[in-house]
Amino acid sequence: MSQLLQEIEARIAGAKTTARRQNVGIVREVGDGVVRIEGLDDAMLNEMLDFGNGIMGIALNLEETEVGAILLGDFTSVREGHEVRTTGKVLQVPVGKGLLGRVVDVLGRPLDGKGPIQPTTYYPVEKIAPGIIKRRSVNQPVQTGIMAIDAMIPIGRGQRELIIGDRSTGKTTIAIDTIINNARLNRAAEQAGDTSYRPLYSIYVAIGQKQSNIARIISVLEEHGAMPYTIVVVASASDAATNQYLAPFAGCAMGEWFMDNGMDALIVYDDLSKHAVAYRQVSLVLKRPSGREAYPGDIFYLHSRLLERAARLNENYGNGSLTALPIIETQLGDVSAYIPTNVISITDGQIYLETDLFYQGVRPAISVGLSVSRVGSSAQIKAMKQVAARIKGELAQFRELAAFAQFGSDLDAATQAKIERGKRIVEVFKQEQYNPIPVEIQVAVLWTVQNGFMDDVPVERIKEFQARLVDYLTTRKAELLGRILREKALSDASVADLKAAVTEFKQTWH
Repeated sequence: MSQLLQEIEARIAGAKTTARRQNVGIVREVGDGVVRIEGLDDAMLNEMLDFGNGIMGIALNLEETEVGAILLGDFTSVREGHEVRTTGKVLQVPVGKGLLGRVVDVLGRPLDGKGPIQPTTYYPVEKIAPGIIKRRSVNQPVQTGIMAIDAMIPIGRGQRELIIGDRSTGKTTIAIDTIINNARLNRAAEQAGDTSYRPLYSIYVAIGQKQSNIARIISVLEEHGAMPYTIVVVASASDAATNQYLAPFAGCAMGEWFMDNGMDALIVYDDLSKHAVAYRQVSLVLKRPSGREAYPGDIFYLHSRLLERAARLNENYGNGSLTALPIIETQLGDVSAYIPTNVISITDGQIYLETDLFYQGVRPAISVGLSVSRVGSSAQIKAMKQVAARIKGELAQFRELAAFAQFGSDLDAATQAKIERGKRIVEVFKQEQYNPIPVEIQVAVLWTVQNGFMDDVPVERIKEFQARLVDYLTTRKAELLGRILREKALSDASVADLKAAVTEFKQTWH
């Protein structure tokens, strides 16, 4: 008995009596994934709040008497009077190569049934973008495999290029083609053992889209072997507005890990129009004052701080890059609406897709006049610069002259020749979806059309001529194509060989 007493006394003497202070509040109101909490006096902006039972929230509104927060995950069990605790942490998501080939939600949890992800590193969802000292100018290409883009509106690694157009004009297709083409280039470099090639990893963020559309996109990526190099982040239309608001930031954090570790990544936000609507919904429920089109006053800052995180870092900071392709959906081609003008002013150029062109069968339906890349030819290999320098001007001239020629006036021979050349360029730029073209073939085809070898081919047979020419070059002149790809420029010898090859092909083609 005395031993027991001694043991109890020893335990009591050894007990620590330090007080631990915890910041606890009470839920006053809950609805639409948004809660108002009172008594939480030490909460910080964007701090994670613990509601118990694995439910977390983020503090967004810090007011005098209460805190407005958004809830993550299944929030149906949160009720009025519920206790809430601060955690002292900001929202983090798992990052790293372990996520490649996976479909995840906003918090990096797997949705594809392929087992758990073992993350080694976590990144904060909100992070300040790299400053000007850390950056360098964009000078490496992102090969999209879409001839019209690679020739006229080139995208560089570290650039932010907006894809804008009405619904169902092929915006997502351009992004998916780019992901497929870069997966092909990554795989080719791996198989050839080319250590100098920098692989481009892709992140596709689906915001507010139907699950059937997302499933179709994932199956296309799997079919073309692009999933091993891609992370898909999903916040579908059936998800809460809070998840849709956080999805692009979560995807961006995953991309930043590649950039910070000296690798190159590409992120597609599909689309930021739905993202803005989700943020508007959250803001209105939080009773934030509304502005133009009922969007909150910080809607510009929402997208600018997201897109500013795309950058090309210099050698001292790892030489990595993050390229952003945000997508915006317009209503009846109105690019002067609030969100489109915001994102146009943030990005380094835009690819504008026209509904009229799409229905005329010009696909991808890129409007040459309204599309621009503010990085330009520094994001092209030399061979592409050599063949594509004049093409955008010729195409723009053709559009002007074609509109003028509709009035049926007699045209002089030079104008007629320009119109005929323009028609052939338009035909050459037509391309099937999910069928990216390697850059060396693009160079050869563009050189052929630039140098008048297609001028005597009927317009309706241009695609047939192009297909047969590509087949001829890949089967019989593979060494020439390989040389163009290796040298990344058209030397005099390559031009002579190309001229001889095309002349020889034209003799057999009829």
